[in-house]
Amino acid sequence: MSTDNRLDASPTITSDCDVLVIGGGPAGSTAAALLAQRGHRVTLLEKARHPRFHIGESLLPANLPLLEKLGVSDEVRAIGMEKWGAEFVSPWHDHKQLFEFADAMDKSMPMSYQVRRSEFDEILIRNARGKNARVEEGCQVMEVEFRANDERALVLAHHDDGRREIIQALFVLDASGRDTFLANRLKIKRRSKKHNSAAMYAHFSGVPRSQGKAAGNISIYWFEHGWFWLIPLADGATSVGAVTWPYYLKSRNKKPLEQFFLETISQCSSLSEQLADARLISPVEATGNYSYACDRTHGNNYLLLGDAYTFIDPVFSTGVMLAMHSGFIGADTVDTSLRRPHQKAAALRRFDKSMRQGPKQFSWFIHRITNPALRDMFMGPRPVFQVKEALLSVLAGDIYGNTPFQGPIRIFKGIYYMLSVLNIRRTLKAWQTRKHNLNHLESTSDTLV
Repeated sequence: MSTDNRLDASPTITSDCDVLVIGGGPAGSTAAALLAQRGHRVTLLEKARHPRFHIGESLLPANLPLLEKLGVSDEVRAIGMEKWGAEFVSPWHDHKQLFEFADAMDKSMPMSYQVRRSEFDEILIRNARGKNARVEEGCQVMEVEFRANDERALVLAHHDDGRREIIQALFVLDASGRDTFLANRLKIKRRSKKHNSAAMYAHFSGVPRSQGKAAGNISIYWFEHGWFWLIPLADGATSVGAVTWPYYLKSRNKKPLEQFFLETISQCSSLSEQLADARLISPVEATGNYSYACDRTHGNNYLLLGDAYTFIDPVFSTGVMLAMHSGFIGADTVDTSLRRPHQKAAALRRFDKSMRQGPKQFSWFIHRITNPALRDMFMGPRPVFQVKEALLSVLAGDIYGNTPFQGPIRIFKGIYYMLSVLNIRRTLKAWQTRKHNLNHLESTSDTLV
């Protein structure tokens, strides 16, 4: 990677480590904790200071075994709102559809949590520090230089107190999230050509909740321009977000974002009724064009973890689970590469396969989530050939283990294609609308705030 003369200047601080991790979110903190626990010298640099706000509060049941392995289950349980299922609401159907994770093929993961990410992410980064990783918050990576002949990479970082530091590292893990630090510099980041979205989101108080176990369920509301999430949090707040085609968010022009967000909510009668007596308690934020992937997952001495590699539509709450899983497989890959260099190539191939597997499994559904045929199937699942159980396994994030969901999912997809053909006019109209919406991507900026 090309660099500038900043790496040649005399630094205020110099240091070295085995593994340098960029970013202290779920992916970076997970990998740092695991590698430090295995005896590697790990430095984690996080540009912000925890606690800091982050969207993406809904965890999947597949997160729980990972939390157990990290040793943070009790801490997460203490801050979490129990989540036993997901509810889908459609204006084109006269009922709500509830999916309970206990009905999935693997009955050992019946629930998960809704969490404030400021608290959750702080638990994870504190755990990395507790495992003897060197954790530096308020420290932003400015440049990385990868040198020939597998020499140590040079990393230039700026601390927010004005200090500069050059760190030598055998391996660099990019867990910078949607900043995609290395991908931007290597020019390997690509917008999704099959799907793209924009989002607005905020927190509310005074939102009515279901009773009993259903109180913490996530709700998904379809509407004309996309879909909404509604996520109850343990402290009484509720996270609400609208995920739309980018053209729709761009259509607000100069209208205040808060006003535009509330007007968007009013277009979904079911959600609008739910929020009738609620009060906005946070600023409304927005982001656009956030579906992307990188051309590769790794280099000879670097890995891209979590959102630093790819980000997909959050309709199935996959972000944290995919990020943490990448931290686990990334830690295994680095550990093998450093301890058994002769196995490094095979380890990198396994890493690449694993990183691509998750997004691929979910993307088939994401690319069709606004299609009427798939919407009908979600709103009227039929318990035949274990199709519903397999769908719930995917929704639970149970895609990396031994659960035999692939056969029933192929049947599910076959039913979808059959329904699409039987309603060919509706299908063609839906895909024409989708194609029209995707054509707006190039003229829509990355940040639509």
